[in-house]
Amino acid sequence: MTDNPFDAAGGFDFQSMLQQAQEMQSQLVAAQEQLAAATVEGSAGGVTVTLSGTGELTAVTFDPASIDASDEDALTDLGDLVVAAYRDGRARVDDLASQALGPLAGGGLDLDLGGAAGLPGAPESRPTGGFGV
Repeated sequence: MTDNPFDAAGGFDFQSMLQQAQEMQSQLVAAQEQLAAATVEGSAGGVTVTLSGTGELTAVTFDPASIDASDEDALTDLGDLVVAAYRDGRARVDDLASQALGPLAGGGLDLDLGGAAGLPGAPESRPTGGFGV
């Protein structure tokens, strides 16, 4: 059985394509489980936030010495620091997701559908090494 659902003679190997899709689905589920179990921290100016690997904010901590609770501007700044720390953490979550899911999103399943694979709207030439979407 070949890795390409289309053999050299132009035939279609549906079983191979189905097997590749099932393998990709298994890899995707495993990557999603890995992300759900991960935790990521982001920080800014003495504020630290903790996010799950799926981006859910789970905790906010800050260094009390860096905040003057009697100063209204300092409290406003605290809010800005929380937002900045969250953005930092979210960027880290996105990087983690890109590492975990990247191979699956960008060519983990190598289906070369060829020219206009008989699909409506299929371009005449497609890049190989993935879906080329």
